[in-house]
Amino acid sequence: MQKKDEQQQQPVKIFVVKTTTGQERNVARLIAAKVEMVHIPLKAILVPDVLKGYVFIEADGPHFVEEAIAGVRHVRSRISGLVGFNEIERYIVRKPVMADLGEDDVVEITGGPFKGMRAKITRLDKSKGEVTLELLEATFTLPITVHSDYVKLVEKAKA
Repeated sequence: MQKKDEQQQQPVKIFVVKTTTGQERNVARLIAAKVEMVHIPLKAILVPDVLKGYVFIEADGPHFVEEAIAGVRHVRSRISGLVGFNEIERYIVRKPVMADLGEDDVVEITGGPFKGMRAKITRLDKSKGEVTLELLEATFTLPITVHSDYVKLVEKAKA
């Protein structure tokens, strides 16, 4: 019982590794493969989608991170110091897209055949997680229904 209490009270040590922009996932995969082969005691690797050029690694000490990134392609350097959990928590907790959306908001479609097009929200179905849109760039109004994961808020409706 005492051992569990000691583990819970140890602070989380998260280190930042700077990478080539766009190669974050590849770096994480290479580090994960090296960790499994050489048995380096890393606890977690985090690659946030919104933060380009950085990989977060949780480990007991910087020497484990240095060992894991040594010789890995696209790794620029390890940034000295630690990052607090509260600083990266926003990258871990995913907020539902539906919470930010409202009728008459302008969104960009991020997937499917209408990818890249802008549209205005005409109806929200929160139970299904779907939004009904009118394409702004179309010559005639055609209502389409897409899942809320495939839209990105561009502009809030004027109140």
